[in-house]
Amino acid sequence: MNIRKYEQNDLNEIMKIWNEVVEEGIAFPQEDTLDMESAAEFFASQSFTGVAEGNGKIYGLYILHPNNVGRCGHICNASYAVSSEARGKHIGEQLVIDCLKKGKELGFRVLQFNAVVESNVHARHLYERLGFVQLGTIPGGFRMKDGHYENICPYYHEL
Repeated sequence: MNIRKYEQNDLNEIMKIWNEVVEEGIAFPQEDTLDMESAAEFFASQSFTGVAEGNGKIYGLYILHPNNVGRCGHICNASYAVSSEARGKHIGEQLVIDCLKKGKELGFRVLQFNAVVESNVHARHLYERLGFVQLGTIPGGFRMKDGHYENICPYYHEL
């Protein structure tokens, strides 16, 4: 698996993977899916958009960007999406590891996740195994697709 910067011709594939996670409604805060125009703008606006590619196919992606501005601009935030057909193959882990390196390369000092859904145990175990620290729990901080609320767990990792 190779993690590399996305290219314009990756747009359709990464948009589909991103939209799949948005439509599942259990991990990303976004409710609206992307079309080609909004996807081009969205992925280009990130500090870095990386794709996981193997055998000429894209299996996942991540976006990396500042979490805040000014005096807190050294803290970054990221989101990860893996195609449902490729889950369970440690692609997410490779994306997170690459993101930690890329964040440091770009001059960020901390990677912070604002809203990891408490029931997303696979992601939480991965983050904790990679050295992320949970900051606490925000009760009912995430509205699931079916309308019920779940707790969110902010995490951080020093770069």
